[in-house]
Amino acid sequence: MEQTSKISKFYQKTRSERLDLLKAHGFVSENSADLLMTTTGISEDVANHLIENQISQFSLPMGVALNFIVDGQECVIPMAIEEPSVIAACSNAARFTRSTGGFKTSFPERLQTGQMIFYQIADFANAKQLVDSRVDEIKQLAELAHPSIVVRGGGLVDVETHIIYNEKDQAEYLTVYLYVDVKEAMGANIVNTILEGVTPAIQEWLAAEKLMSILSNYNTRSLVTATCEIPFDLLATNHLDGQSVAQKIVKAAHYAKLDPYRAVTHNKGIMNGIDAVVMATGNDYRAIEAGIHAYASRNGSYQGLTTWQLDLDKQMLEGQLTLPLLLGSLGGAINALPLAKISQELMQVDTAEQMARIICAVGLAQNFAAVRALVTEGIQKGHMSLHANALAIHAGATGEEIELVASRLRALERMNLAKATELLTELRQQNS
Repeated sequence: MEQTSKISKFYQKTRSERLDLLKAHGFVSENSADLLMTTTGISEDVANHLIENQISQFSLPMGVALNFIVDGQECVIPMAIEEPSVIAACSNAARFTRSTGGFKTSFPERLQTGQMIFYQIADFANAKQLVDSRVDEIKQLAELAHPSIVVRGGGLVDVETHIIYNEKDQAEYLTVYLYVDVKEAMGANIVNTILEGVTPAIQEWLAAEKLMSILSNYNTRSLVTATCEIPFDLLATNHLDGQSVAQKIVKAAHYAKLDPYRAVTHNKGIMNGIDAVVMATGNDYRAIEAGIHAYASRNGSYQGLTTWQLDLDKQMLEGQLTLPLLLGSLGGAINALPLAKISQELMQVDTAEQMARIICAVGLAQNFAAVRALVTEGIQKGHMSLHANALAIHAGATGEEIELVASRLRALERMNLAKATELLTELRQQNS
């Protein structure tokens, strides 16, 4: 059969039929198709209805980070991730904060953002004034569009109107922002439903063209802040006293505010922890990533997100991280994925707000772990030690062989796949 990705009505087939077609068209081997068919985690029916053209389920290891106290509550943090060192580093970082009560958080408001964008407007100043004068009517329309969210104590809270200027500093668009309390949901469907209910009236008032109405994933009205304190004496190494390590951490965070090349990697380390928990809880990590990276650029350049400073009187290193985090604890994929609900159980959370507070604390812990390693022994020592297991598996080790090969790799000055393969061959020869 011809190798082509144009396969008619693929979405109407069963999973087995889809895999047979992919085999017939030369895209997967028999062995690969068998593995895809046997890989499961959620029910066939749920998986098939969550996405289109479903052929299998992609698994990631799920583990837990320990040692966390967030706002006085002991927490176990579920993390779905493939990178070896993340969970160990996060658990170790949290341990440093326990003597001072763990992480403290603040969350002033939790509002999802929607935008209605209009153009071909004769007088932008008058148009803005008109919308601003009719906020009460907009709130009434929003309630009519989605009354159930109002019954649950949520709904439209605030309205802002902004004139958007083009590259020539000319007014080109009028954007109306709606800020909605979506309660326990992430809120995309709620906000989009409200926008659709409100947009026609505003368009009529303005006699303008509508470009689009859609939620924004840049949720600056849903900012979470996590802080922590770490005593200097806990930071000491064999070669540096604790205050010196603290000073280096402060400088590293400061440098990430100045150099975007460092800032990207600095923030990637934060996202190692955040993405892993967001995925484990069934939330939209793409939306979270996009919003957080936009927030890192809010001052006109891309900057590191954490701030570390010294309190010499208390002999403490103080850390702070603020992020736009709007997550859901129910609805959508969260209700369909059993592990997402178990993740909430592990975290001991009842609300989306609690979840966001904990995830922000995880980001701060992950950053501390990475920066501390960088300014002391370097990142590779711990990373490569944990990477030994992955190399052993990649070389073909199974069962007890994995740890035996990994332990021998850790004893070497340098480890790589070729060495792992060589050690595995030696091990099997010895046992044959």
